Order: sequence, then structure tokens, then C-alpha cells
Amino acid sequence: MAQTTVSFDSAGIPLAGHLYTPDTPASGPRPALVVGHPGTSVKEQTSGTYAQRMAERGFVTLAFDAAYQGESGGLPRGLEDPAQRVEDFKAAVSHLTTRDDVDADRIGLLGICASGGYSLAATGGDHRVKAVATVSTAEPARQFRLGADGTQDPAVFQALLDAAAAARSAAARGENPGTMTMFPETAEQARALGGQHGVEGFEYYCTPRGQHERSAKTLAWESIDRMAFHDAFFAIPLIGPRPILQIIGERAVTAWMAVEAHQRATGPKEIHWIKDASHVDLYDKKEYIDPAIDKLTDFFTSHLTID
Repeated sequence: MAQTTVSFDSAGIPLAGHLYTPDTPASGPRPALVVGHPGTSVKEQTSGTYAQRMAERGFVTLAFDAAYQGESGGLPRGLEDPAQRVEDFKAAVSHLTTRDDVDADRIGLLGICASGGYSLAATGGDHRVKAVATVSTAEPARQFRLGADGTQDPAVFQALLDAAAAARSAAARGENPGTMTMFPETAEQARALGGQHGVEGFEYYCTPRGQHERSAKTLAWESIDRMAFHDAFFAIPLIGPRPILQIIGERAVTAWMAVEAHQRATGPKEIHWIKDASHVDLYDKKEYIDPAIDKLTDFFTSHLTID
């Protein structure tokens, strides 16, 4: 497997990516996958892991940093713009179509966590995508509005909107608008804020287990009001008759979002449960990733037809 650094344009913003190509010989252009990262993550983390593993299975894969994040361009830094994130997926597809080693008629999307929601939205509006799969599906706007488990007090998001409004006004006055802190300082604080799910996120992003220097620890405040009106699941009915696979851990508190996405799908659809896995377990733990990769290989092999 070879890794190549690539760059491509997304609505005027340069995106940075890692392209992985199989070592095995091919009789012609290969099927390809765009792999999107979770919110605050970067291509060197779990999306890169999945991209490498799927390249080992015979696919050309492209993991990229979202606009405003990682090594990609865009200001303000740390902005989570749902509409732009969907555009980023489409731009990555466009890049793949320009490559001689990729079969432009055999491109799929693979989204992890937040990119699960964004990849579904992108597939709904882009007929170049022939199949879409997600791992630990999350829809960021829902998660901010309703909480990871869907039971958050509505007052929490209203307070975030107050802070976002104040930040916009501060910026208009030429003042520093500040940023929204995404992770506390300790695992104990993470547990108090988000229970076991919060601890697992902290352990992945803020310890040697999975941390990366470019992974965002804060978000621009205007990310919040951009999420107030966005719904990545709105376009799911447009995906059919193209197939959808969602891989979810049995212990994932976010599973309700995958179930909602599944209910909205109009074409071939499947939820595949990984025994004993949580949401974050599927980011990097081999005992859970291995069966996920096997399922993804079967799905994309069937629907993108590897020679």
C-alpha cells in the first residue's frame, strides 16, 4: 500500500488529503472510497486507519481534513460548517474522478461519526456516489441540539446559541470572539459532563491513545448557530435505490441517530451491530475494527464490484 499527499479545492478552500493505493496489481482502474473523519478529528486518526485498512482490501481510498480544520485551509480555524462539510465530500469525489487509477463509476463514501451524517447528505445530492457506509453514525446538529444520547435539556443548546450570538457581536466590534472548548482538562471532568461516552471521547482525543496535534480541541462559536438549522438526514430519502450500510456498536449511546437514518432510507439498507462495542471503540480498537472492515469489504465489493 502506498500513501500520497494530495490537495484539492472545495468551494474555494484547499483541502489536504492522504490517498492510499493498493500494492496488488489491477487489470484496470479500481473502485475508490472517500473516507471522512469525526468532528474535531483529522485524517491521521480514525479515518486514516479505515482508509489504510480498506486500501489493503483493494480500494483506492482518500482520507481528508475538513475545511477549516487539520491541514486544510479556511478561516476561522476550527469552524464546523455542516454545509461546507457536505461540500467537502463532493469535492473529494471530484478529485477521485480525475485520477487514471480510479474508476469514476465505482466510487463510494465511508463516513465515521460526524462524517456518517455528512456522507449520507452528500450521497443524497451526488449521483456519482454509488454506495455509502457509515461507522458510529452521528449527526452533529442533532448531537449539539439533543445530546449524544438524545435526552439533553433544550436549555443547554439555547445557552450555546446565546454564547454564539455574543461571539458574533464581539467579532463585529473587532474583539476576539473566543472559542468553544470541546474537551475538559481531565477524564473525571469528562465523565461529569458526558458520562462514559464523554470519558471515551477524552481518552481517544486527549491521551496518547489517539491524540494528534492538529485535532481540534476547540470550535469557532459560529459553528453552533450554523448547526441550529442544519439536518444532514434530510436528503436520505434521495439516496435510494443506492445502498446504505451503517455499522454501529451495540453499546453506542449515539445509536438512536443511526436508527433514525435507517428509518428514513428508501432503498437497500442495513444496520450491522458490532457486539459489545461502544461508539468510540470503533475508532481504533482492533477487536471491533476487524469485523467492521470485513463487513465494509463485503458491502463495497458487492456494490462497487471489484474485478
